[in-house]
Amino acid sequence: MDGLLVERAGGIVTLTIDRPQRKNAINGEMWQGLVQFFDEVATNSDDRVLVITGSGDAFCSGADLTAAAGGEAPTGAGASVASMRIVGRAALRLHELPIPTIAAVNGVAAGAGCNLALGCDLIIASERARFTEIFAKRGLALDFGGSWLLPRLVGLHRAKELAFLAEIIDATEAERIGLVNRVVPHDQLFTEVGALAARLAAMPPLQLAMIKRQLNDGISHTMAEAIEFEDVAQALMFSSRDTAEAMIAFMEKREPRFTGE
Repeated sequence: MDGLLVERAGGIVTLTIDRPQRKNAINGEMWQGLVQFFDEVATNSDDRVLVITGSGDAFCSGADLTAAAGGEAPTGAGASVASMRIVGRAALRLHELPIPTIAAVNGVAAGAGCNLALGCDLIIASERARFTEIFAKRGLALDFGGSWLLPRLVGLHRAKELAFLAEIIDATEAERIGLVNRVVPHDQLFTEVGALAARLAAMPPLQLAMIKRQLNDGISHTMAEAIEFEDVAQALMFSSRDTAEAMIAFMEKREPRFTGE
């Protein structure tokens, strides 16, 4: 689909948002494309890790607001809600993917583009990356899961500061407040992300999917609920071939070879 490039190699699927002339802003057709793409990845057993990045010098500047900026009349609340549900569906599909996801943030990540990065499991940022919850300055509320993601990553008061003021923060500040996992030199970004993705692709996919589910759901569970889930999940793991392979490899003092079974 125009604006979305997909590459696959070695269990790693890379999605590049490819509208560099618009700082990789996402239009309506692309939101639909993201939903379809995430659905495809969720059911493709060959995809073990997803990397998301942007073309050129930007990660993603958010939704394409060209029409609104041009003074076009609003289409009405009903139509707006319908279109926003597609954006929300894309955010949920990303969140619910059973494989690890990595945002390789190579430049500006603004608005929904910022929350697209935050919606990934790991965020590796170039030293040139910049982040902003720009919504308030555009007369908008948060979207693409930002109201849920942001306070869980940086705490409620810091989230309010970022959202209310809509300021741009650089990669160093983003790392300091826990918004990203690490910052790397710009020319090493894709080398670092590639190495990380390869490590994850070599891990047991069923087990990583379960761990991801445990951590995502654990935020809203009581400890008793989390432990009950752990007990059932661990029992299921012991019935998998990859768990048996891990035990045998440990005894034989070699690296395990995981097949996803």
